[in-house]
Amino acid sequence: MVNPTAAVRPWTPGDRPPGPSALDGGGPLLWSVRPRGEEPAGPVVLDESERERAAAFRRPQDRAMYLASHTALRVLLGGVLALPPARVTLVRLACPGCGALHGRPAVAGPAGGRVHFSLSHTDGLALVALAARPVGVDVERLPSVATAMDVSTALHPAERAELERMAATERPAAFARCWTRKEAYLKGTGEGLAGEALGGAYLGTGPSPGAQPVGWTVVDAEVPAGFAGAYAVAAE
Repeated sequence: MVNPTAAVRPWTPGDRPPGPSALDGGGPLLWSVRPRGEEPAGPVVLDESERERAAAFRRPQDRAMYLASHTALRVLLGGVLALPPARVTLVRLACPGCGALHGRPAVAGPAGGRVHFSLSHTDGLALVALAARPVGVDVERLPSVATAMDVSTALHPAERAELERMAATERPAAFARCWTRKEAYLKGTGEGLAGEALGGAYLGTGPSPGAQPVGWTVVDAEVPAGFAGAYAVAAE
């Protein structure tokens, strides 16, 4: 049976943010974000480091995507935390591999234990996920057939074999499904894409995940045509 995809609600500047009880059910809750011009509407809520990073983008569309998605993240977190978005303090947790502070992003302080988040953006679309447990999210544009097969060398051997058995026209969507599932899971654990993590867990290329990592649930997200998305949330 094909697993249902997770509903994603669109976010636009001016939308009423979720309240402190939004995650009482555990979540995750997902929002999609699209840029609307080069500057976010409304007051600036990003901190200095975020503004510096946004200014470093060379392409205006990349800068607009970064500004829109990070503004949305802060507004959504601010609603759940009952804080002004600009007062939400974000940190990096320790990497599970080396212990350095470049692991999963988190809310600073005690609130980081009850509100978890993940953000992913690609060319033209971002996904934000909030949950009461560790969560990861990823969204990607569908690649070309050639790119899908070139990058598939990083996947699990069984996933590569599945792609090779498919018609060429099916490979971009199947690869993107698999890739977003893996990246969402690895962002949730804090491992990231370093080393051999991508090839270590089999999640499958089919219409639903072929397996679930121990202690995690991976679900595909409802995204527009031309994209693939997924989230991974830790078990209670």
